[in-house]
Amino acid sequence: MKKAIYILLLLLFPALLVAQKDSTKTKLSFTGDFRFRAEQDWNSRKPDGTYRDDRTRLRYRARFGVFYDYKDWISFGVRLRTGDPKKQQDPHLTLGDGFKEFSTLPIAFEKVYANFSHKWFSAWIGKNTFPFEKQNELFWSDNVFPEGISLTGKFTFENIYIQSLQINTGHFILATNGTSFDSDGYFQSIQVVTTHLKDRLKLFPAFYYFNKIPNIPDGNETFMMNYAIVHIGTKIELIKKPKIAVGFDYYHNIKDYNNNDSIPQEFRNQKQGLVSSISLGKLEKKGDWKLQLTYTYLERYAAVDFLAQNDWARWDYSSYGSPDGRLTNFKGFEVAAGYAFDKNMNLKIRYFNVNQIKPFEIVKETGNRIRLDFNIGF
Repeated sequence: MKKAIYILLLLLFPALLVAQKDSTKTKLSFTGDFRFRAEQDWNSRKPDGTYRDDRTRLRYRARFGVFYDYKDWISFGVRLRTGDPKKQQDPHLTLGDGFKEFSTLPIAFEKVYANFSHKWFSAWIGKNTFPFEKQNELFWSDNVFPEGISLTGKFTFENIYIQSLQINTGHFILATNGTSFDSDGYFQSIQVVTTHLKDRLKLFPAFYYFNKIPNIPDGNETFMMNYAIVHIGTKIELIKKPKIAVGFDYYHNIKDYNNNDSIPQEFRNQKQGLVSSISLGKLEKKGDWKLQLTYTYLERYAAVDFLAQNDWARWDYSSYGSPDGRLTNFKGFEVAAGYAFDKNMNLKIRYFNVNQIKPFEIVKETGNRIRLDFNIGF
């Protein structure tokens, strides 16, 4: 932890010196948040037909970020988080788990980036937030921060048909081989985001190409594979007060795996996914509340499972030497509710019910989970 803090101070030292010379404008800003979670899991069946022990956990996460506006068109950001650096999907720590006798906690850099913006154009380089429009974590986890370069162009219009047009693209490296770019493990994407009906309708189709992705993460792969995923997403605000919104996501991996002998025959055409949700209310200010129901049907290769969320079930790659989750090849639903005590403080409860689409061994895996989260930020 001390080492991480020293590195952060070293990175910020030039910015602190410049900021001292400019007393008329605050160039440094700080953000932070803390989450405390109570979690219960039950009815979690393994591929061999046995059941995992029911589990109760108390967990927490803390994050702290520093951002510096060097000029109107360029800024820098750094954010630290708690959590095992090997688990990119999950920054949470479990009370009493692995850090016995009150030893120090693992701290890692979550973001380190430079951001550029001028009129309609913006970009960033480094390690930063997933830059493509999404409305859930079922394709890409909020806790996974890609490394690379992101480019965005946004245009606004004054007519009844379209209010804005945004184009997102970028190149992001998952694993470099130290030679040419085409030999790296990477993903590229292009996405178009448009808003209509006075911003009540949002459309965001995209195409994602993943190159040389391991079938098992963390260096334990037995083969590499590519993904070519078409995504069609939309969100519609049906009523403003109380806010009622629906969302839809469709995924189709157009890559042909029929001649890939490394993939079992029964999974070679498991490449589509559908997510639908309806929500009532919002969590923006004190006294707000929100209810949401989400249904998911996500086949094996409709997403890269260890880059997507690991919230819905306890399925992971631990038997292959990796702590990462493997949350594709499932169907199920989530019921969520939340209440805002203040602008940046809320309480959320989420219930998950999950069943596997196709078994890896003799039976389909299952899982039930309920979570209660207290969130506070500044």
